[in-house]
Amino acid sequence: MKTVLITGGSRGIGRAMVELFSANGYKVAFTYKNSESKAKSVAEATGALAICADSALESDILSAVKLAEEHLGHIDCLINNAGVASFSLFTDITLEQWNEHLAVNLTGAFLYSKAVIPSMVSRKSGRIINITSMWGITGSSCEVHYSTAKAGLIGMTKALAKELGPSGITVNAIAPGLIATDMNGTLDEETVNGIAEETPLMRIGSADEVAGAALFLASEAASFITGDVMNLSGGYIM
Repeated sequence: MKTVLITGGSRGIGRAMVELFSANGYKVAFTYKNSESKAKSVAEATGALAICADSALESDILSAVKLAEEHLGHIDCLINNAGVASFSLFTDITLEQWNEHLAVNLTGAFLYSKAVIPSMVSRKSGRIINITSMWGITGSSCEVHYSTAKAGLIGMTKALAKELGPSGITVNAIAPGLIATDMNGTLDEETVNGIAEETPLMRIGSADEVAGAALFLASEAASFITGDVMNLSGGYIM
């Protein structure tokens, strides 16, 4: 049985991935920070292991990986999905906000990856999937801190893919466009409709669609794909 650790799995894209991987025979562990009731609901519905961990704290990350390995046996696939987002003019971004976005969206993925890689290298097998954003490719006004962190995650994906390729480990990223999740729930209807109208498919995406892309990249069908950034924006960027 294949195993997967998904960070930020209690809601949105993460929850969709926990549900889909569980339904497809994977043994799943996932992390959450604050959404305890939602995490318990997901765990009860899927049989996945819910682990409370702050993706900005190295001690929490190391503990989460240890618990996941004890439960799963080993980790075949790591999906770095945990993230934060906020909107601010560049001149209004505080150092605290900047550091939080880098810590959760980028450094957390670095630390989780660093923790699972030794075991993957010893087995000459593994998958790492980083959930970035189309704004990491194009940049987004009023989201410089978020765009910067997600662009860094793309750079990490490509560099790490080159380093781990000889060990049989693939490293890929998914760059979603606007997805219907709680994180984007603060956007007003005019903004959402505007992005949908500029998207060739004339709609925004779903968490299930991102989960499906992750399941593919984790599968044997994607064994010759590494260092790739899968554009999941409905054609908004090409």
